[in-house]
Amino acid sequence: MLELRAVEAAYGARRVLRGIDLRVRAGELVALAGPNGCGKTTLLRVVSGAHPAARGDVLVDGEPIQRAGSRRLAQRIAVVAQGAPLPDGFSAFDVAMMGRTPHLGLLQSEGGRDIDIVRAAMLRTRSWDLRARPVDELSGGERQRVLIARALAQEPRLLLLDEPTSHLDLAHQVDTFRLLRELCAADGIAALAVVHDLTLAATFADRVALIADGRVAADGAPATVLRAETIERVYGVPVRVLAHPRTGLPIVVPDAARERSDGAAFAGVAGGAP
Repeated sequence: MLELRAVEAAYGARRVLRGIDLRVRAGELVALAGPNGCGKTTLLRVVSGAHPAARGDVLVDGEPIQRAGSRRLAQRIAVVAQGAPLPDGFSAFDVAMMGRTPHLGLLQSEGGRDIDIVRAAMLRTRSWDLRARPVDELSGGERQRVLIARALAQEPRLLLLDEPTSHLDLAHQVDTFRLLRELCAADGIAALAVVHDLTLAATFADRVALIADGRVAADGAPATVLRAETIERVYGVPVRVLAHPRTGLPIVVPDAARERSDGAAFAGVAGGAP
């Protein structure tokens, strides 16, 4: 579905992506993780066509995105950006309807089919009951459901999400990932999501791709990728990886004993302790 081959990207003279190879198959949820500044958001921008690749190929359904054109690309790829601003004065239904824009001709109004698609998207995301409410009055979790409904209204083949659970409480984080998991399994949508919480990634993602210094440091099933030595190498922090007592999936926690030991040693040197 999505394939990146030796993709490089830069901002001016600063190289950000350094030969990324990555695949996301139809029906698959892939979590993209790594330290701040490693290139995760840039990778999403390259895939969506918002930022050009300096080298390499980005293919959706086997076709390079450069050949697709902006309208056709918007019909295939939907983006849920981190902290995406929503226009004041619009209802949740109005915002979800904006997802139909790539499918409408110049000056063409929405028709009955568009309304049906938006209604179905809002029902899927459990946001239909919010349809009449102004978006500036919605909570963070409610806004996120509306944004995902807008993305679904595009009828995409690929869904890109940049930290979709940022600023959400635990219940809304779980709800969002359950929804993404359902959409991938039921509709065959391919989803690539930037995720900071490695335990959430392990719980819901089919695969985890760790990015470090603009390269893929590890890519595979959560139990294969999320090992203590790999995480420490990528993030530079000691962790312990435990197995969930029921599922066996990885649970990633800081190694508090090593952190306290290292901190104490550092404090002793800094303070001139004997």
